[in-house]
Amino acid sequence: MDHLPRGAAAALLGLSLALLGTGVSHAAPPAPTAVSPADGTARVRLELPPPTGSYAVGRDTLHLVDRSRPDPWVPEAGARELMVSVYYPARPGGGRPAPYMTSAEARAFLEDRELTGVVSAGTLSGTRTHARPAATPARGKFPLVVLSPGFTVNRSTLTLLAEELASRGYVVAAVDHAYESVGTAFPGGRLLRCVACEKIPPGGYGVVPRGRAEDVSFLLDRLLAGRHPAWRHAGVIDPTRIGMAGHSIGGASAATAMAGDQRIRAGVNMDGSFMEPVPARGLGGRPFMMLGTSDGDRSWTRDWPLLDGWKRWISVTGAGHFTFTDVPVLGDQLGLLPPEEPLSGKRSHEITRAYVAAFFDLHLTGVDRKLLDGPTAEHPEVVFHTEG
Repeated sequence: MDHLPRGAAAALLGLSLALLGTGVSHAAPPAPTAVSPADGTARVRLELPPPTGSYAVGRDTLHLVDRSRPDPWVPEAGARELMVSVYYPARPGGGRPAPYMTSAEARAFLEDRELTGVVSAGTLSGTRTHARPAATPARGKFPLVVLSPGFTVNRSTLTLLAEELASRGYVVAAVDHAYESVGTAFPGGRLLRCVACEKIPPGGYGVVPRGRAEDVSFLLDRLLAGRHPAWRHAGVIDPTRIGMAGHSIGGASAATAMAGDQRIRAGVNMDGSFMEPVPARGLGGRPFMMLGTSDGDRSWTRDWPLLDGWKRWISVTGAGHFTFTDVPVLGDQLGLLPPEEPLSGKRSHEITRAYVAAFFDLHLTGVDRKLLDGPTAEHPEVVFHTEG
């Protein structure tokens, strides 16, 4: 499930992902709306599906610096830094939607996947979102969900899920962990690269979820910091209702973060191997869901008995590793979804949004949508596992 060594990461990501690699050589022709300019790159107006909840969505961006510890990958750079996109329920209003990612981030992303001659950086960075920067928050107190992305990719790949949860009444903090993506923009015109990709020895990937757990605890400290929180609208967060979800190693990090921080009440691992095992003592009876492909993972079988609270192990037939991110949605629009991943972008986002939202609705708001009780005719691709 997880793709971690630097060279192997790029290769396996490419195989798994419409936008990310070798599936391009088998791709269908571009969609009819595409234009083929002289440089051969796709010129399509990409757009994320609109969120389905009743709230409009706002978005703010935070740069956080943890001066209590040096960066684990580049100690000479000084304190650990995070970039955070905060999505939140907002009052209706006009204004331009927030950018998907910067041009520099898009260029780094495409260069790493050797797709600069297929998709332009402007096409990717210009993906239309549905969150408005600096929108006025809706009235009320809302649960908080932290999102952590996969190794080598940045937080933008979880935009679709973040917007969906915010539209349903959650504050969502999507985190970029410095030096763990191929390119994340930081203040001062800096584009931080994936130094971690070069520094982690074989078999040493447990250090990543441990570091991310520290990042998340620091983030919670700053968001819930009484009179001087890091986010100006932090008063809308209900500090008693906090969850975490992540993709790939970000999903594995959810369990590690829960093990170390009792404030996190519920967690979701989207197709990530448990590089840092679930503690033998469990997670204190707190709920946890594993949502992944049908390929299976030895660490899931190993750690399933250690999950000591409400739990679900759900696989999705036809899914690939990146099914649970924005990528299949964008790949479909570009005509680049590889044939080895038969699940369409539409079904990918419908299933991901439905099941992750149902999990947090149940465990953070007390609303039982019955979707997690077992198989349904509406989602025939979804398979429930009862034992490891």
